[in-house]
Amino acid sequence: MRVYNLVGYGLLVLHAVVSAVFAPPAIGPWWGLLVGSGYLVFVWFSGGVYLSDVIHMGIAHRALNYKPWFIKTLAVAYNLTAIYVNPVTWVNRHRHHHAFSDHDGDPNKLSDDGLWKTMVRCILPYRCHSDFARDPILGTWPFCLVSNPFFAAFAQLSSYALVWWIVQSWSYALILWCSVRVFALWVNMIQNYWTHDRRFGVRRYDDENDNAMNIGGWLPVTATFSACWQNNHHHSPHLLRLSHDDSEYDFGFQTVRMMKALKLVEASPTGGRIPADVPLTELGF
Repeated sequence: MRVYNLVGYGLLVLHAVVSAVFAPPAIGPWWGLLVGSGYLVFVWFSGGVYLSDVIHMGIAHRALNYKPWFIKTLAVAYNLTAIYVNPVTWVNRHRHHHAFSDHDGDPNKLSDDGLWKTMVRCILPYRCHSDFARDPILGTWPFCLVSNPFFAAFAQLSSYALVWWIVQSWSYALILWCSVRVFALWVNMIQNYWTHDRRFGVRRYDDENDNAMNIGGWLPVTATFSACWQNNHHHSPHLLRLSHDDSEYDFGFQTVRMMKALKLVEASPTGGRIPADVPLTELGF
């Protein structure tokens, strides 16, 4: 088993164990397991839609056009209830990442950064020296609100208070709150470390300007909403899907198709155009 899979499955088992073992008597271990699993699924799924589908492919790469009301509502609701991610600074960092991938200027990881240093950069990224996030929607009041440092501090309390309200135990809520964030760090490491180290994964495109790799295992693809197809994505960053072959499992694309069925999103002109060297006959969108 690949080391990233071993770590991921290990963290899922650990979360299940602490959810059951530390559950207060009023809940019991089986209800604790159910509540802990439900909280993990809620944070993972809402985070994937918010960050991978909407902020990443919708704003940072302009591959998808979402309904503005949906983007704004999701940004506020997700950050209040799940794991706070400043959308403005994230878009800026991500565009720097593509402009300077694995080189000076990439806020996520330099080519020689190892596992532990990259883990630190998931929390304390390298400084961005330019402002690449000037999209009009990022200047609207919901995004100004969410990107405010006072809102960021309040969001830590509100997300924790939600868990406490469900379990009615300060200590147990803190355990679940922290455990889910450890799993989220692993998801971040899949994207920032393992898919940017040529010792892992495969390369469909031999682009020499970065170390982006494709990792196609079920757990990494599902956990990252397909963001671990990094070699595909760096080669065609404005294409609305990250898989470049129908044989490649693409969970994130399935969720985008679901939102299209709900009339929340449509392809942008660049997102719906298949590059000549991408082996897709149709988008399936």
